[in-house]
Amino acid sequence: MQRLDATDNAKALVRQLAETHGDLMFYQAGGCCEGTQPQCFEKGGFFPRTNDVCIGTVEGYEFWVDKDLFEYWKHAHFTLDVTDGFGAGGFSLETPLGKTFQVHYRVFAEEELEKLPPVKRNIP
Repeated sequence: MQRLDATDNAKALVRQLAETHGDLMFYQAGGCCEGTQPQCFEKGGFFPRTNDVCIGTVEGYEFWVDKDLFEYWKHAHFTLDVTDGFGAGGFSLETPLGKTFQVHYRVFAEEELEKLPPVKRNIP
């Protein structure tokens, strides 16, 4: 059982971005400007805050979630997807390609919650 999956389209875009930019990372904040749109950066281009949570990887690249957003969504499974268009944030690496990453959520069943591995927190 895992907290994060990605669609085939999202995985293909991640591979394309990695060919251009090298190692990547994802960050999903809960702020007002970018909403909860996941952002893709070059690894080291964004630094998670203390206690932010890594919920898994997409094509080997870490997917971090804001600590407060995680508390709200800790009972949900995330599926990274991609759509055509310009998202709310605009800082993400897919933006110049006319693409936007998005996340679909579903609430875990009780038996799934019991099988989840612990999350990784950013603790300096």
